[in-house]
Amino acid sequence: MTGSAVLTGAGAALPTTIEQDAVWDGFFAAHYTGVRAARRIFASAGVRRRHAVANPVDEDLSGWGTGARMQRYVEEALPLGKQAVAGALDAAGLAPGDVGLFAVATCTGYATPGLDIRLASDLGMPPGLQRLLVGHMGCYAAIPGLAAVGDFVTARSRPAVLLCCELTSLHVQPAQADLEQVVAHALFSDAAAAVVLEPGAGRGRRLAGVVARTDPSTADHMTWDVTDLGFRMGLSPRVPDVLSRHVGDVVDELLTGAGLRAEDVAGWAVHPGGPRILDVVRDELGLAEAQLAASRRVLAEHGNCSSATVLLVLEEMADVDGPVVAMAFGPGLTLYAALLLPA
Repeated sequence: MTGSAVLTGAGAALPTTIEQDAVWDGFFAAHYTGVRAARRIFASAGVRRRHAVANPVDEDLSGWGTGARMQRYVEEALPLGKQAVAGALDAAGLAPGDVGLFAVATCTGYATPGLDIRLASDLGMPPGLQRLLVGHMGCYAAIPGLAAVGDFVTARSRPAVLLCCELTSLHVQPAQADLEQVVAHALFSDAAAAVVLEPGAGRGRRLAGVVARTDPSTADHMTWDVTDLGFRMGLSPRVPDVLSRHVGDVVDELLTGAGLRAEDVAGWAVHPGGPRILDVVRDELGLAEAQLAASRRVLAEHGNCSSATVLLVLEEMADVDGPVVAMAFGPGLTLYAALLLPA
């Protein structure tokens, strides 16, 4: 479709891989001494291995101040972001000078000048480049990021890049008997993932629609607070119940707008916020377990990498032919869904 925004390239960068059992035995078992449910939570998180710029087995950041964590964020995020963006541009067959808008989504680190400015300069993007920072939206940020980037591509007929870069390992918290913290420490991981969108390209996946839903009455169910000791996750066990109330309506709205039904969808790229999240999506949408295989694999092999995760799932589904629905969930509580159609 002429002028539409099409995903034509993707790239990712992953720091050191850590095994779930090893990080439990080497750090969290002692960190959560006396918290009887902690071992069970780690074992049932659906994660076999994940990635960390700061492996707690080797270095304990739980007592670091936020300033030191932010300095470390910049040091670690720049090479990862550069690798992911360069890979996406290469996959799309574009040069940095072709990019009209560079958007960065992150909720795990901040600096000014930010990653957008530093990476644009380092990669050789043009001085007239437009930039956008999508900050502190959390796990769903990739999809509003795609929507904003897609609008730019459609309106300006210029290519754009979206980078999601999250380093959750920098926010390990001091030991405390808080099961919400145990869950967060059992699930979250580090990654950078980038996508390129181009106007009217004849290859790739066209961004055909985006739907959002926020339930502010449950805003306290998922939080990400800036503290003197990094950013602290609040994660209520009631999140899947809220998701179950809204996910069907969101998907119906998304598909109806394109004249499609659920059975027309060839691939479901669901953000693996945790095993129960995937179970709820499967059950509420009437999906077969096999339709969530890509999301389960990403959770098992990479953990929950916040905003970067749904892009990793999309890359896992690169060979799927037909309509794809991407979904992600986060603070608000907020659900976002995007429809991607073959170009």
